[in-house]
Amino acid sequence: MRAEVRAFVVEQLADMNYDVEGLDDDTTLGPAGVDLESLALADLSVRVEDRYGVTFADDESEQLALMTVGEFTTMVANRVTQAAAATGTAATGTAATSDKA
Repeated sequence: MRAEVRAFVVEQLADMNYDVEGLDDDTTLGPAGVDLESLALADLSVRVEDRYGVTFADDESEQLALMTVGEFTTMVANRVTQAAAATGTAATGTAATSDKA
């Protein structure tokens, strides 16, 4: 699941016109890394929410900016897996689950 989420995140960053060449799991999403600003972070979050059915609390935006690509993709994959386990569905990457953690 994590590899699928990571591929999706990188694809979305490229679609948002961010340079993904040389991007690795240690690259931060915010300054000194991908350099996503608050609106871009919100856009990425919405894309992930739409794709995987997980949600991010409003107060998580600052935390997301400090995360690395690896930390973000691991967190999303864990939320998808937890939501699937809670609802008894398979973690297929569809928007069939929801998580307000």
